[in-house]
Amino acid sequence: MQMFEQNLKDFSEEFNLSLSKYFKFPSGSERRVSEAMSYSLTNGGKRLRPFLLCKTAQLFGIDYQTSFPVAASLEMLHTYSLIHDDLPAMDNDDLRRGKPTCHKQFDEATAILAGDGLLTYAFEVLSKAPSLSAETKIKLCSLLAERAGAFTGMIAGQMLDIQTDKTPSLSSEEIIKHIEEMKTGCLIAYAVQAGAIIGNAYKKAYAALTDYARKIGIAFQISDDILDVVGNQELMGKTLHKDINQSKLTFVSLYGLKQARDIASELITKAKDDLAQFGSKAKELQDLADFIISRNH
Repeated sequence: MQMFEQNLKDFSEEFNLSLSKYFKFPSGSERRVSEAMSYSLTNGGKRLRPFLLCKTAQLFGIDYQTSFPVAASLEMLHTYSLIHDDLPAMDNDDLRRGKPTCHKQFDEATAILAGDGLLTYAFEVLSKAPSLSAETKIKLCSLLAERAGAFTGMIAGQMLDIQTDKTPSLSSEEIIKHIEEMKTGCLIAYAVQAGAIIGNAYKKAYAALTDYARKIGIAFQISDDILDVVGNQELMGKTLHKDINQSKLTFVSLYGLKQARDIASELITKAKDDLAQFGSKAKELQDLADFIISRNH
């Protein structure tokens, strides 16, 4: 696991260096919003979603230079969601990755615009990705919009997460799973599916990778829920105990820490089984699955 963490760190450093080419700031006062965009985008992070995307594409012989713009666009969209999630009207958080959140570093209006800017820039970067066919880029743009959207995607999950009166026809476990599949799982699923699309994966491989992504997506959110209770705030770089303070429904609040860990562990075991057809080529994806439930931040 130590070797994997080093590999992830090395990837993150290379990815962060590559991001700088996307920011050539204007000279006028309007540069403030692009500075806020860059501040939040380059403010650390494990870069799990870009790593997933690039390593999935690598299974099919696709190099980093080809997959990087697609991964960068995904991280831009993910960062937009974090900026908005931290706003006073949402989670009202002061810290993100150990630094002031965007609205604290700049101001609330600038943070809203920075999130909007990253969301739109994500699709600009994706649509201009070199080395990809027009057909592939259209497919990726459509899938990313769906996974991030308000009908069955991330925004839908966030809406459900902040509602106090959840869907009454569903059980508590179904509600939690539904929230976590959409709020966190949709972008994780996109990362893996986008890598498979770039690699022109055959149907059986695409289906197996999708199953893998769905399982690790739920496990990732369960792990986050656990760390919100038992994590170290300095290591996490964000305010903890928010779920308890906001009376949010989570696997931890429903089942307790031990059973939540058991559920996450079972999901990871099954996710790794989904990768069997790829053999040793999928080792980094298997290691990432283990990292999801062993991480401390």
